[in-house]
Amino acid sequence: MKPTLFVLAAGMGSRYGGLKQLDGLGPNGETIMDYSVYDALRAGFGKIVFVIREDFADDFKRVVLSKYEDKVACEICFQSIDKVPSWFTPNPERKKPWGTNHAVLMGKDVIHEPFAVINADDFYGKESFEVLAGFLRSVEGKENEYCMAGYRVGNTLSENGSVNRGVCQTDDNGYLTDVVEATNIEEIVGSITYKNEQGQDVVLDPNTPVSMNMWGFTPEYFKYSEEAFDIFLKEHGQELKSEIYIPTVVNDLIVSGKVTCKVLDTPSKWFGVTYAQDRPAVVMRLNELIHKGVYPEKLF
Repeated sequence: MKPTLFVLAAGMGSRYGGLKQLDGLGPNGETIMDYSVYDALRAGFGKIVFVIREDFADDFKRVVLSKYEDKVACEICFQSIDKVPSWFTPNPERKKPWGTNHAVLMGKDVIHEPFAVINADDFYGKESFEVLAGFLRSVEGKENEYCMAGYRVGNTLSENGSVNRGVCQTDDNGYLTDVVEATNIEEIVGSITYKNEQGQDVVLDPNTPVSMNMWGFTPEYFKYSEEAFDIFLKEHGQELKSEIYIPTVVNDLIVSGKVTCKVLDTPSKWFGVTYAQDRPAVVMRLNELIHKGVYPEKLF
């Protein structure tokens, strides 16, 4: 059975206003998500599942799904504030979604095979999908063996400002032991630095692995996610802006000894439109990849 690609796209409407996130960056109006789907298909993924908000389902089907449906099996699931256990009543003033791991939980009824999780608005690169697909094929029928694409921090920076990244700590065998959120990472005079909790600059080796929210799981992760969400709601459910994130859940599972998470090195260069000024550079990079023959001029 081929692995499934699970695309987190529920933030589209709120962050970008309508479907502006589907900004055409390729020569024929291709979006960053189009490149991810294209890379996933040639790496051997067999199904694409999107988690979106129900209020833009019609637009999403018209603008997005229409491109892929005749090329790969596609499904949609919905994330909303009211998708909570029956015992819990959300704060009526809450407007914010419950976070990335809640978004993952929305796929539990439609995904029954090893699956990858990505953001809709990040460019991950051909090699990353290849290493992820290879790992997911190797864990079919197994449990509790997860992975994440470990991007080299030097390949994930913006020229237009600092970025935040999850800096990964691994053991001697390349398994994740911890993810530390590092803020204000930028390259200054040839050195990549971030500020620690004391406000001091810490230098990072350019090859330090960081998380770009590209994960690989087997289906029992949904059961763990339900358990984690229950605990989260009991502790933080009445807060208006608290969220449950994938690295938090994975970290807790690793610390408790329930799972392992292999950090897969990828040479791919991540890029995305973190700042409005990033857009021209993204367009230029995509054109360079097309000229090198990595992508055809027209994807679909």
